[in-house]
Amino acid sequence: METGGLPLELWRMILAYLHLPDLGRCSLVCRAWYELILSLDSTRWRQLCLGCTECRHPNWPNQPDVEPESWREAFKQHYLASKTWTKNALDLESSICFSLFRRKKERRTLSVGPGHEFDSLGSALAMASLYDRIVLFPGVYEEQGEIILKVPVEIVGQGKLGEVALLASIDQHCSTTRVCNLVFMPAWFSPIMYKTTSGHIQFDNCNFENGHIQVHGPGTCQVKFCTFKNTHVFLHNVPLCMLENCEFVGSENNCVTVEGHPSADKNWAYKYLLGLIKSSPIFLPAEDHDFLMSLDLESRDQAWSPRTCDIVIEGSQSPTSPVCSSPKPGSKEAEVGSDGERVAQTPDSSDGGLSPSGEDEDDEQLTYRLSYQVQGPRPVLGGSFLGPPLPGASIQLPSCLVLNSLHQELQKDKEAMALASSVQGCLIRKCLFRDGKGGVFVCSYGRAKMEGNVFRNLTYAVRCIHNSKIVMLRNDIYRCRASGIFLRLEGGGLIAGNNIYHNAEAGVDIRKKSNPLILCNQIHHGLRSGIVVLGNGKGVIRNNQIFSNKEAGIYILYHGNPIVSGNHIFKGRAAGIAVNENGKGLITENVIRENQWGGVDIRRGGVPILRSNLICFGYSDGVVVGDEGKGLIEGNTIYANKGCGVWMMSSSLPHVTSNHVSYNGLYGVAVFSQKDGEFPGGHGAQENFSEDGDAILWEAELEKEDDPLRRPITVALVEANSINHNGASGIFVQSIEALQVVANVIHANGDRGITIVQSSQLTRVANNSISCNRQSGVKVEFQCKVELRGNGIYDNRGHGIITKGDGTAVVENDIIGNRGSGLQLLPRSDTKVLKNRIHSFRAYGIAVRGRVKALVQENIIFQGKTNKTIFQQITNNRECIMQNNKFLVFKKKSDTWRLVNPPARPHLENSLRGSSAAHSGHKVTAMATRITARVEGGYHSNRSIFCTIL
Repeated sequence: METGGLPLELWRMILAYLHLPDLGRCSLVCRAWYELILSLDSTRWRQLCLGCTECRHPNWPNQPDVEPESWREAFKQHYLASKTWTKNALDLESSICFSLFRRKKERRTLSVGPGHEFDSLGSALAMASLYDRIVLFPGVYEEQGEIILKVPVEIVGQGKLGEVALLASIDQHCSTTRVCNLVFMPAWFSPIMYKTTSGHIQFDNCNFENGHIQVHGPGTCQVKFCTFKNTHVFLHNVPLCMLENCEFVGSENNCVTVEGHPSADKNWAYKYLLGLIKSSPIFLPAEDHDFLMSLDLESRDQAWSPRTCDIVIEGSQSPTSPVCSSPKPGSKEAEVGSDGERVAQTPDSSDGGLSPSGEDEDDEQLTYRLSYQVQGPRPVLGGSFLGPPLPGASIQLPSCLVLNSLHQELQKDKEAMALASSVQGCLIRKCLFRDGKGGVFVCSYGRAKMEGNVFRNLTYAVRCIHNSKIVMLRNDIYRCRASGIFLRLEGGGLIAGNNIYHNAEAGVDIRKKSNPLILCNQIHHGLRSGIVVLGNGKGVIRNNQIFSNKEAGIYILYHGNPIVSGNHIFKGRAAGIAVNENGKGLITENVIRENQWGGVDIRRGGVPILRSNLICFGYSDGVVVGDEGKGLIEGNTIYANKGCGVWMMSSSLPHVTSNHVSYNGLYGVAVFSQKDGEFPGGHGAQENFSEDGDAILWEAELEKEDDPLRRPITVALVEANSINHNGASGIFVQSIEALQVVANVIHANGDRGITIVQSSQLTRVANNSISCNRQSGVKVEFQCKVELRGNGIYDNRGHGIITKGDGTAVVENDIIGNRGSGLQLLPRSDTKVLKNRIHSFRAYGIAVRGRVKALVQENIIFQGKTNKTIFQQITNNRECIMQNNKFLVFKKKSDTWRLVNPPARPHLENSLRGSSAAHSGHKVTAMATRITARVEGGYHSNRSIFCTIL
């Protein structure tokens, strides 16, 4: 380019004085000039865009302080859109083609106003021809009758917006019209300001006050940079309409109503609007990271894999085995209390094991080695939470648990991508809805798409009912006086990437068979729940962040049955997920953490499937199953909650299987007989959710559904779980109903392995591995009915089993290597002890204290310490019957005892039934296969004893 030596800055200053046509001509000179014209984006193009009376700031009304990426592109988009209304000029009949071209070339401008050609709009329209321009000069124009538009025209207000006011009722009967820079108000005889039933109407930079606008299909409309004050836009059967950069204020009803299925009969403007939409920037999100919140969970490197622990105490250390802490000098074990329980005060070890030796064995080099395998369930969630939580450490989720962006989720889900890309019915983009009753109401098979809008200070933002479909992308919805988004009567669609917060009711409310896809939203700081699903509502709730809500993050009730997967639900002031009043739901692979109440709360007939979730760091319990709660709780990781891992009422019937329950502050699994709210931790039921106050009417509208995933359960079942390192007992039972505890690993808990303080009906404890707990393996209190069968009870710090039970059966258990006695029978107990193998290093195999009614028959009792007898019994206790027991004592070095017939318990191969059999790879096992003892000298020899349980 020949610049004559002038610098580029000076050329730009000169070109800044050119008008739009001259800029276009200059850009055609050469490539250098073209690039020079493009470089005027922040100067001349910005000036042209903001100086245009037909548009406003490109980011008005939501972000007027944010500049667009390109002022030239914004001006171009508006300029092209403003010409849409004339696109059908070439599509008219060929017989008048010449006339049309002549009239378009000689397009007239008709002036209306005091001192001008016409004094009213009606008189100007009577003289207008095709595509004429009618200019209204400043003033107020009131039409006394309805205006019928019969020819395409353009009606434009002269001057600044607000200087021209039109009080009229206009009925469009022509193919197209454009209205720009006017203030519309209704005429005295009708609230309808504008109506069209077939043609296309384009509104640019107008204000509408206190009236109605109606568009009926196949009619279409395009509205940009307009303000609607207490104005209702009604769209009926429209095939396609666009509302962009508009403000809706103070509506006494709905701001926009979209009703009826989009008409199959489309007018001429449909394809032009569709092309305009596809060519303009859209809100389908690209890869972004600002949507993801930083999460404060610390990843741990351990993998979900079978775990083998070797404990070597007071002997040579295995190269791969951790050594348990030896007792500190001066540490003592508490004396046996009135209930016969031994309280250990020696420091804990990493796996809960403890040396069986004490101060009185300094001269006895006793070596005790325990090797066992703990193979827990493998939740679908990645990451491992097997180690103890680190106080004060920053916590971060492993990468496999970090939420995907909306772009990634849409790439994975083709159906969701198709929904996000679809355009049908009404498109509402970059609009502001504020300070009114309703935002957008979609009904009777209507279709609407909303992108990048702001809804604030409304009664509700969006209602979708009667088989309608909505697509909502990247909207802000906040401070609504009721629910943010409300779906009922089979409403559906896609709700993705929205920020929904500070609403008085639920962020999203799904009712009466509605079935939306809720994807990648932030739903937070609501005054009630984040999402509620009720009245046979369904839906897929995936990959959302739901946090800091006053009630449950997700609340399912009245036969609601959603699929809830891959969400992060955290820091709520109540439960993470609450399932109540016969609610259902498939709840899988969510991260539920740091909630004030239970991570998942199930009550009053709730029957969800809770599978493969991470429920951690809660301020109360991990999972709460309240009065009449049911459901399948399977394969979850329940970790480091301050209360219990799983808290159940005795009137509930859940199936708790294959979960990893560890490092919780209280019990691993607790079954209580109290009613809601009586437990000291405060498990009060949540209030029923019913926005319309008609909760009791839901049942009449519900349909029963048979779900093959939910098999009937008549007894609460705790099966195949790994329950370890919890602050109190692994399992605590205070129940008035039957309970089955089957095939669990209960390891290294801070109190007993299993504590049963109340059991009016039979509690069956079968095929469990109970090891390394801080006190006894099992304790049964007075008047409890318990069956202990096929368990392996190893290396607990207290006794193996303590029982005061009335009707306790201890049958075919292996009670090996516990620090206290193998079995303690306390006064007033009524116990059958049959076919067990019992061994204790430090104390008696079986100790009977006080008046006991017992049958001790066909047991194998191994020798304990050399200065202890195998069996201790109070004299003159005729109700304690011993018969056909086998006592094995050390006589010589070569004595070897093996647990081979049957092999060491528990035996899990045949213990699991039904659906649990499919998880045989996740069983929890603890094997003890051989006892070998060598003693030199006699029974009372002080030489070392070597004992191995492998």
